[in-house]
Amino acid sequence: MAIGPGKKIGLMLAGLLLASTAALPLLAQTEATPAPVETEAAPAIPAEPVVPTKADLEAIEASLSLNQERIDALKAEIADMEGDRTRQNAALIAAAQRVKLAEIEVADVEERLSDLIVSELDVRGRLDGSNAEIANVLAALERISLNPPPPLIVDPDDALGSARSAILISAIVPQLRAKADAVTTDLKALTDIKTAALAEEATLRANYSVLEEEQLRIATLIAARKQGIDIRTDQLASEEAEAIALAERATSLQELIGSLSQRATSVSTATSPTGAPADPNVPVFTPAEIQVAFANTARTEPAIPFAAARGHLAMPANGVNVLDFGTSDGFGGLSHGISLMTRADAQVVAPADGWVLYKGPYLNYGQIIILNTGQNYTALLAGLETITVDIGQFVQMGMPVGTMGSRTIGRTVTTNAGAAQPTLYIELRQNNEPVDPTGWWANPTQSG
Repeated sequence: MAIGPGKKIGLMLAGLLLASTAALPLLAQTEATPAPVETEAAPAIPAEPVVPTKADLEAIEASLSLNQERIDALKAEIADMEGDRTRQNAALIAAAQRVKLAEIEVADVEERLSDLIVSELDVRGRLDGSNAEIANVLAALERISLNPPPPLIVDPDDALGSARSAILISAIVPQLRAKADAVTTDLKALTDIKTAALAEEATLRANYSVLEEEQLRIATLIAARKQGIDIRTDQLASEEAEAIALAERATSLQELIGSLSQRATSVSTATSPTGAPADPNVPVFTPAEIQVAFANTARTEPAIPFAAARGHLAMPANGVNVLDFGTSDGFGGLSHGISLMTRADAQVVAPADGWVLYKGPYLNYGQIIILNTGQNYTALLAGLETITVDIGQFVQMGMPVGTMGSRTIGRTVTTNAGAAQPTLYIELRQNNEPVDPTGWWANPTQSG
């Protein structure tokens, strides 16, 4: 039996609808891991962090997706540097830079994937609407074919009835064809979205592999450097104990930094800087001279005077600037620094060369690090979850000093995201007075 034009179109559209149903399960139908439910609780001061031990390194290795051959090669590479602090320092700074670049790429890929999901949902919405419209038209045609109404009962001699039928079919067929073309276009769009998503996912996996490898590299390097300075003098041990005691007595950051700075200028140790006053006539360095100075990874004191480093400091972490210097801090005062909303477990590096005046928990700031960067300048980092440097240690700009957690630690900032995102608070001081950090950074803070 011959199939009429209406039936042919119905079969074609039915085929298209089946094809669209098969193509729909893409990004938006990927099952997402539910976010943990946050409960309101007083901010807890985390326990004192420790430098990675052998057991810690083994745990990190077990959690990584790197193959054993790559892990063994990385260990051999680091073992070859044993005792060579200059090479270890250079490797740490280079690894930290690779982590920062990978973190930026991961954030960009995740944003592009988010855009693809939005596009996919938009196309799926149009297809769902087309399904309903086409189903209604097909249902009407089916009813007509089973129970034709009187105007469509065509007598061979009834020219008027034949004309009415032709007009009805000619009105329906173009609409169905247009719908079929729209469905075909949307199905192609879904295929393009899936192709783009697969490419982005491959890029994301590659960057996560970089992050995993550099995480292990940094932890292993820190452990190796730690082994080289395990023998600490009684004087350094006493210095650390005194710093902790000062932190327990201080009621504000200003008081803590003042006490620590005063102690640094009055107590001379093998690893502490002198408290030389800031030179009002800071020598001028060319960009090339500054690059050469910072390239010396064997240095054990700041490469250049801190005041001369303006415009060259390393941003401690990748993130979005959510609080500027001098704006309301959300607790009735003004912010003495800036706050960055970072990724979970983001790496934190030293913003400048300096000696660690203090590291550890302080009031409701979470884990903090205070660096004496020389010439009566200090740099404060607050809100970390782990710290991998020691009091009295000299750190070079760009060297890893710790990591963020999975959420805000302590009441360091109030943002629209609440405590769901980790937030790093950064503060610069001169003579224990807050300094606007704007213009001090080598690269501008990422903005949202």
